[in-house]
Amino acid sequence: MIGRLSLVRLAIGCTAVLAVSSVALAEPQGSVSVPNCAAPSALSMIEAALDRTTVRIDQAKPLTIVAMGSSSTQGVGASTPEASYPSRLEADLRDRFPDVEFQVLNRGIGGEDVGEEVARFGRDVFAVHPDLVIWQVGTNAVLRRDVLVDDKQSISRGVALITAQGIDLILMDLQYAPRVLARPAWSEMERIIGEIARRAHIGLFRRFDIMREWDHTRPFAPARMIGADGLHMTDASYGCLASQLAQALAWNWWSHGKFAKSLNRSPDAVAGFAPGQNTPSAGAP
Repeated sequence: MIGRLSLVRLAIGCTAVLAVSSVALAEPQGSVSVPNCAAPSALSMIEAALDRTTVRIDQAKPLTIVAMGSSSTQGVGASTPEASYPSRLEADLRDRFPDVEFQVLNRGIGGEDVGEEVARFGRDVFAVHPDLVIWQVGTNAVLRRDVLVDDKQSISRGVALITAQGIDLILMDLQYAPRVLARPAWSEMERIIGEIARRAHIGLFRRFDIMREWDHTRPFAPARMIGADGLHMTDASYGCLASQLAQALAWNWWSHGKFAKSLNRSPDAVAGFAPGQNTPSAGAP
C-alpha cells in the first residue's frame, strides 16, 4: 500500500489543486517550468474508475502506461523529446508517487489516423502489457475529412480491443487549435469521443475544453499555447497538459482507492467539494 507520506501528499494535492482552479499545479522535479495552468475540476476530472491502475497504486506496484496517438503524443512542437507530454507525465507521476515505479512509453507517430493507430496496437500496446493506455485520437481525422462515420467505428473497435485485455483506458480528445477550429467536423468528433467513452465506461480526458479554458485565461503569456503552425502545442502547453493529466490521474486513483473507501465517504466528499463546484465546501479537510 502507498506509504503514509505519499497518501498525505496526494490528499493535499487532490483537495487543494483539483478543487480550486486558481492554484498552480505541482511541477515535476528537474522538468521545464510549468506555468499556473490549472483548470476547473469539472473539466479536468477523469470520472470513470481506473480499476487496474488503482489496485497497483494501492499496492505500490510498478505501473506501465502507453501513450498512444499521433503528433501531439510524439511531441511535435516541443523543443526536445523530454519536453513531450509523455516524458513530462512520467516525471510528474514519479514525483507525486515516490513509492511507485512508473514507465510511460511514447507511442505517438506524427500524421497517423485512427485506423493506422488501431493497426499497430498489437506491436505498440499489447506487446508491452501496459496497465493503462492514454489514447490521443481524432485530430487528424477532423483535419482530413468532414464525414466521421468510419472513424467512430474505428475508435469503438480500438476501445473494445484494449478493454478486452483488462487494460485501463483513457481517451484524450482534440487539441484546441486554429487549424482544428477551422474544420467543420471538430464538434462532431468531440461528441463521438465523449459518447464512446461514456458507453464503454472508460476514462475521458477533456483536452479540448481544458485548452479552451487556457485560451481564455492565457496562463502561458508571454509563451504561446500553440506554435506558429496553428496546430501543435509548445513546451509550455505540453508541460501543462502533463501536469493536468497527472493531477487528474492522482485524483482518480485516490478517490477510488483503499484510502478513500476506508473513510466510507464519496469521492466528492473526500475531495471536499460538491459536483459542479470549484471551491472547497464548508468543513473540507
